[in-house]
Amino acid sequence: MGFNCGIVGLPNVGKSTLFNALTATVGAQAANYPFCTIEPNVGRVAVPDPRLEILCKVGKSQKILPTSLEFVDIAGLVRGASKGEGLGNQFLANIREVDAIIHVLRCFENGDVTHVEGSVDPLRDAEIIETELMLSDLESLEKRVVNWEKRAKGGDRLSKEQLELAAPLLEVLREGKPARAAKVEGKEKEINQLQLLTTKPVLYVCNVGEDEISGEAETVNPFVEKVRAKALEEKAGIVVVSAAIEAEVSQLPLEDRAEFLSDLGLSQSGLDQVIAAGYQLLGLRTYFTVGPKETRAWTITEGTKAPQAAAVIHNDFERGFIACEAIAYKDYVEFNGEVGAKEAGKARIEGKEYIVADGDILHFRFNV
Repeated sequence: MGFNCGIVGLPNVGKSTLFNALTATVGAQAANYPFCTIEPNVGRVAVPDPRLEILCKVGKSQKILPTSLEFVDIAGLVRGASKGEGLGNQFLANIREVDAIIHVLRCFENGDVTHVEGSVDPLRDAEIIETELMLSDLESLEKRVVNWEKRAKGGDRLSKEQLELAAPLLEVLREGKPARAAKVEGKEKEINQLQLLTTKPVLYVCNVGEDEISGEAETVNPFVEKVRAKALEEKAGIVVVSAAIEAEVSQLPLEDRAEFLSDLGLSQSGLDQVIAAGYQLLGLRTYFTVGPKETRAWTITEGTKAPQAAAVIHNDFERGFIACEAIAYKDYVEFNGEVGAKEAGKARIEGKEYIVADGDILHFRFNV
């Protein structure tokens, strides 16, 4: 089960620099001209989780295998993308395939780095991309509605249901609002099947200057404050990073990174912040398996039941699921592992309806 976040933004906002830093690669060329990213670059990033080190020590495992999150650096977008301007068609096709959108907004002044719009204005930049996505959704949905109406007149029940589903979506799109603003409780699964761009959850990443990320400086950045207000209104996530600093951090040895960040007054890297926000955005949770060979983290969505959680390891585990032994992370650590947790009565046998909790240590019983 893979989850990915598409990194989007206008050209020259620091999008590819951030991608390079997050994935610690030079796969995405970061250059001072539009469209330097011609094909989407993909990088898988280990999800930092301090619980892994503790579980490995308690369980006396030989190695640690973290879970991961995928980042996709998508070619820069300009006005008119929904009509094919620039790399618009490619941009829209690529973004349709991701689970969530990380929208990088330039929140720093620098005369040496050109801006495709001629000035720095993160709200304008956000509106440009959001408008292009809404226009694309509106055009796509209106075309489908024409076909559904024809079939519905012929008595097609499914087409009638699709028309009912599309009505509130079209209403908000025509008002200039993203499709996720529509009130359609209980229909999330059906709406996701429409693959609309503006139903995807959004995380705003404010890219600030190197001298604005430490201490309290970021709180007085007027660009950041405007984006923060927008995110609050939309109930979207927001993270403030300096892509330039993250690029420096990614080049340091692992043992030197904490000290470098500490000298800047930072407790964690932008990578940690973006991943944590991305996890929250996608409603992801982590469970663990612990044994002598390895301590491993596995990613599931909130509300996942035990058999489906088992399928993340292997489909056979779900097909032949009998039960699972579950120990809460706190109990596993407090009672020094599986044996101690069992002796304390903290190990539970759960069935097919058990909803896996974040931090559970699980052992599956199955028969294929």
